[in-house]
Amino acid sequence: MKKRDILLVIMLLCCVSFCACNNGRERTEIVSDSEAKEDITEESTETDRIAKGYDLLVSDSERKEAEDDCKEKMELIAELYKNADKGYASNVIIADEIIDQMVEKLKSIGCSVTVTALYSDMENYKELEDFLNASIAGRSGSAVCYEIHSDGGVGRYKYIYDGKDMYILSAKAAWSDDDKPVITYISYTRIKEWKFTDKGWFCYELCVPEYPEVTEIVDGSCMVRVKPITEKNREMSEKCVLGLAYQGNNLLCSDWDIDRMESLDYNGLYEYLYAMKYQEQFPSENYPDGIPKDEFESLIMEYLPVTAEEIESYAVFDEEKQTYMWERLGCFNYAPTYFGTSFPEVTDIRENKDGTLTLTVDAVCSMILCDDAVITHELTVKFAEDGSFRYLGNKILDDGLSNIPEYQYRIVRK
Repeated sequence: MKKRDILLVIMLLCCVSFCACNNGRERTEIVSDSEAKEDITEESTETDRIAKGYDLLVSDSERKEAEDDCKEKMELIAELYKNADKGYASNVIIADEIIDQMVEKLKSIGCSVTVTALYSDMENYKELEDFLNASIAGRSGSAVCYEIHSDGGVGRYKYIYDGKDMYILSAKAAWSDDDKPVITYISYTRIKEWKFTDKGWFCYELCVPEYPEVTEIVDGSCMVRVKPITEKNREMSEKCVLGLAYQGNNLLCSDWDIDRMESLDYNGLYEYLYAMKYQEQFPSENYPDGIPKDEFESLIMEYLPVTAEEIESYAVFDEEKQTYMWERLGCFNYAPTYFGTSFPEVTDIRENKDGTLTLTVDAVCSMILCDDAVITHELTVKFAEDGSFRYLGNKILDDGLSNIPEYQYRIVRK
């Protein structure tokens, strides 16, 4: 081979080697950039989570602790669940007495435990109370409480305060078809705002997705009764006010007394009084043409100091049919409000010289408002010897009417 040809071959080999090396370096740089971008994305996602406060990562140790703890508590109540009458419906509802026995099981080993029913006390509440008071004072710590659900499952809630922010690690255990405990979810969330009220309510708002991430309101409001309600207040709450509440009638959310009865919504009130008296839902299908005059007036007069003539004058009455009008509460005659979801809680009972009782009642709203007293009102009642009672008046305190929506009458008089 000629010398010139040899030089050309050497140059060609060098070029090929250079290109190959260069291509290899480019491939290496591309892979490195891709990996770096993935790392940045993961870091960015986690930074996003921390900033938003929800869907936070749960450490392996915390996850294992929550799962093991839930299963342990489920094992404690397993026999009660297995022997309970579950019926044949797909959504199992355990009888109240069995739920109470489950609560006792957890109470007996020192757990702070409650149920979802209204006016329920938290057993062994001191641990959570002490934790909240310590958090108010700025001391970090944690506390765990449990909730027995109506299906026999167990909710576990670990509250953690780091000296600045409050977090909740929530876990839920349910029963499988073969009566085995299974963990259905675990989540870790920052609490945006919280307070521990004088009445003993732990009110807090979770960090949740907000607009524009979602187009509908996600309610992160939660309320837990920590300090117990007195037995007498519970009894009066269930007997006198729970059946009425603040939706569909205005007996508890308006000012009235024996001399000012005309503003009550008698047509809306009837179904609630019916349910209180007979312990069953008003059978509206039996009254397609309205409620007969005698039936309507008799029930109203049993609970209120008003005459038949006054009822006929104040309520919407069809003189031709001799019936009182009734309509189901719906979208055409009721605009839903958060206040309407409140439930009444008696906080004080005062005996008066005339034999009447004045009940101080707070409207507790756990949705959006997250307030243990949206309004406070005084309800006057009088009991008879047989245990029956009549409502004699209601007074909204502290200009509370300005804090709630104007009442919407179900049927408007023409």
